[in-house]
Amino acid sequence: MNQTKKAIIIGSGFGGLALGIRLQARGFDVTIFEKNEKSGGHAYPLDINGYKFDMGPSLITAPDIIQDIFRAANRKMEDYLKLIPLDPYYRIYFHDGTYIDYQGDTRAMKDQMAKFNSEDAENYERFIAYAGKLHDAVINKGLGKRPFTWKAFLKFIPKAMKLWVPLPSYYAVKRFFKDFRNIFTFSFNTLFIGGNPFRTPSVYLMIPYLEKSGGVWYTMGGMYSFVEALETLFLELGGKIQTNSEVTEIVVENKTARGVNTGDQFYQADIVISNAHFAHTQLDLIKPEHRSKWNDRRVKKMSYSMSAFILYIGSRKKYPKLRHHTLIIAKRYRDLIYDIFERKILADDFSIYAHVPSRTDPGMAPNDGESMYFLIPVPNLAGHIDWEKAKHPFAEKVLNFLEYEFGLENLRDSIEVSKIITPLDFEKHANNYLGSAWGLEPKLTQTASFRPQNRSEDIKNLYLVGTSTHPGAGIPGTLLTSEATEYAIMNDFQHVG
Repeated sequence: MNQTKKAIIIGSGFGGLALGIRLQARGFDVTIFEKNEKSGGHAYPLDINGYKFDMGPSLITAPDIIQDIFRAANRKMEDYLKLIPLDPYYRIYFHDGTYIDYQGDTRAMKDQMAKFNSEDAENYERFIAYAGKLHDAVINKGLGKRPFTWKAFLKFIPKAMKLWVPLPSYYAVKRFFKDFRNIFTFSFNTLFIGGNPFRTPSVYLMIPYLEKSGGVWYTMGGMYSFVEALETLFLELGGKIQTNSEVTEIVVENKTARGVNTGDQFYQADIVISNAHFAHTQLDLIKPEHRSKWNDRRVKKMSYSMSAFILYIGSRKKYPKLRHHTLIIAKRYRDLIYDIFERKILADDFSIYAHVPSRTDPGMAPNDGESMYFLIPVPNLAGHIDWEKAKHPFAEKVLNFLEYEFGLENLRDSIEVSKIITPLDFEKHANNYLGSAWGLEPKLTQTASFRPQNRSEDIKNLYLVGTSTHPGAGIPGTLLTSEATEYAIMNDFQHVG
């Protein structure tokens, strides 16, 4: 570029850091403003007396998408980040005591599935081929790497119909499998991006293909080591990060973003990018008179993801029944999802995702202990649950289940440290509207062209990156938003890569 352009990014989550690297490598002068003491956004570290926890994302898929970020800066990922493959990816325990070790090996998966239904096992490869076609459309054909225009949407419709894209994920999976365990194994992934499997479009079923083709990985030291790798590269390129600096306003003049305010301090920029929660960006950072399409009413009418109740436990005792990633599934599937997304009530039963990084990385817990977190999907704050009153009784219910029903013997007696996170914490500490842990819900009417665009539709030189813009949530989706937003920015500045 003839003149160095100043860019400000609000928030240092994976989307903000990845875009910061891309723009800094392109010649922009980039400053990231982060409200917290450290970078990372949701991927924030927690250390209590030597027990180390990942507070946000806990696994890595699609390492080739990560490689692309380092290649954009002419670097090698391996010089910054060490990935450890996991096998199995998850162990999934069902309510009847059966389980399946979900992994990438075709023979092993078919053998396990055949115990439940032999015809399902025979259809496994056919399902993976279907998921591969979705992956090809979104990743290989670049639909997830560019802003999704209405022209691209109309062009994609014929292929979308052939691939059943409008069909909810659960029902697409049900076309291949009959046993409830096999159906769950390949439809639950949308929950990892805040989606309801009974209304999230089947395009997100590319996730099982991503896992099979690219593996599921861990980084020694926890997910924060991934944050540190991106941060290190960004700073090496000359980028700047201002922590403990919460942006309070995106300053707009003549329908153009001019910079940001942090308290009473103004910082000028040629472009502003928000990696903050979409609703927080619109409702709290931009004055109403500057928002035509995304007025308060429209923002509040959008559907937001569920939230999460998380119980962090540092245990002096190890529990081999738990793998690095473990799912413990309630008997109800559809009705429990309905309670969370529609009725927005705290049900008597629950499903649990357990993350036990000390299973792979002993350094995550002291003295041969166990570092564990148990995440339970719960309604967002639109459900009006009084979490100040409910959190401790609910934690007791979870502990009772884990110790006396699931079989983690003497769990309470082994606990050395613990911490509880509720939807209130997502709202307070991450500025997540309604405490929604994954931003906008990825339903059909909030996907692709229907999703908030990477380039602001109201304000010139304002852009979005992260979970609530195209293509979506999850680490691969979030990293792809950085590439799509970079494309929009460079196109606007007539330097398309």
